Amino acid sequence: MDFTPIARYIFSSRARRTASWGDRVEELQRVQLDWLLKKAADTETGKAYGFHDLLSSADTAASYRSTLPLVSYDDIRPQAMRMVEGEKDILWPGRCRRFAQSSGTSGGKSKFVPITDDCLRRNHYPGTSDVVAHYLQMNPKSRIFSGKSLILGGSFANELNLHSDVKVGDLSATLIDRMPKLADMVRVPDKKIALMEDWSEKLPALSKAASRANITNISGVPSWFLTVLKEVCAITGRDKISDVWPDLEVFFHGGIDFRPYRKEYEALTDPAKMHFMETYNASEGFFAFQNDPADPGMLLILDGAVFYEFEPLAGGEPLAPWEVEAGKIYELLISGSNGLWRYRLGDTVMVTSVNPLKIRIAGRTRSFINAFGEEVMEDNANRAIEAACAATGASIANYTAGPFYAHDNRRGHHQWLIEWSRKPESMEKFREVLDSALQDVNSDYQAKRAHTIFLDPPEVITATPGLFDRWLATQGSRKLGGQRKVPRLSNTRKLLDSLLAMQ
Repeated sequence: MDFTPIARYIFSSRARRTASWGDRVEELQRVQLDWLLKKAADTETGKAYGFHDLLSSADTAASYRSTLPLVSYDDIRPQAMRMVEGEKDILWPGRCRRFAQSSGTSGGKSKFVPITDDCLRRNHYPGTSDVVAHYLQMNPKSRIFSGKSLILGGSFANELNLHSDVKVGDLSATLIDRMPKLADMVRVPDKKIALMEDWSEKLPALSKAASRANITNISGVPSWFLTVLKEVCAITGRDKISDVWPDLEVFFHGGIDFRPYRKEYEALTDPAKMHFMETYNASEGFFAFQNDPADPGMLLILDGAVFYEFEPLAGGEPLAPWEVEAGKIYELLISGSNGLWRYRLGDTVMVTSVNPLKIRIAGRTRSFINAFGEEVMEDNANRAIEAACAATGASIANYTAGPFYAHDNRRGHHQWLIEWSRKPESMEKFREVLDSALQDVNSDYQAKRAHTIFLDPPEVITATPGLFDRWLATQGSRKLGGQRKVPRLSNTRKLLDSLLAMQ
């Protein structure tokens, strides 16, 4: 039975409400900030910074931004760990019993991000509803609720000594564990499999369960999901996942740039019915989603209990959402209902539109190469990889890049360590297109590469199959559906050398 018509009616109001957001950015964001400050006024943080006084000022947003410092996770780690240990009213009112463990790519130690009931109720789950609502609006012929969802999730594995009522693990594990009963009925696999810790056991169990279901939509990180889809194809003896799931119509993806993986997914699915929709759902909150298949920009969620700020990369004071300019790249800061106040996510975003306010993830603040003055950012790398794959028929499973410093009569250059899903027709052509595309999108790199005076052409090294998964396992990442990611770019040799040593 197809429940899509009923769902379309239920979700229609969520899709309609965003139509007026274009000229209401300031109004909606000020409402979010006021609610956050009122809610947390009597917490330890609220008392320390006088949230009650900020609310009575002539311009609450301006007072808030001038009073509170910008913070990274290390700045609030002591408070977060006190919350893990059971203290209440620290960063957010009440006691928090769930935390998202994430190493991301911003630091060596794990982060334990509070997942409060308010954050789930006002941000994460409504964000998921927004994605479905807009997908249905964009695709009037959708039959997404005629089958089931396959959601790739993590687990509650951790190395902490916890109170019995506290759970720490991947964000996806909490979302699955706390999923409303109605949504849980249209999802596979069951929770027992979905929350398994060891991926070597989880992959076959999950794939077997999924191969027997009528899957219409999948959700997860592109690099990890490829492993699942190929396993399902292998155990069913099919070449394409659309032969296993003929009603599969959409992949809701996020976590990493999709462009290097798009051709691989297009080859596995039915292009006549398959759609791809990007989301920005991090451990710290659900922030944006793609609401137009022809527009790579994602609509910023303005009423999701999050107040945003945008710090110019060139320096200067962070800007309010109504002060940003299209075409500029900023570091994204958030204040949210998980008790993160003026918090550095470690993500950079490009504002693609101000009416409505849309963004595109540009990369991580610490994921770049500037060893030779070239300032190559993650977005540059993903665009170059996409061009090289398109020109050579290649597709990748994972990659990272870093500097090779001049020595032994060799000039400095970039080394790219790539694990292939499908090798390029010509490795030399791949390298040439990669180099050329980087010069097209980055003038600093182009200047350093001119006449190979300062920088030699890039070097491409083929990684052994499964190398990146083995490296992630050394970082405590047996869980393919977890929040851990391979850093795309590094400004030192540390990551490259550790990976090459495992070849």
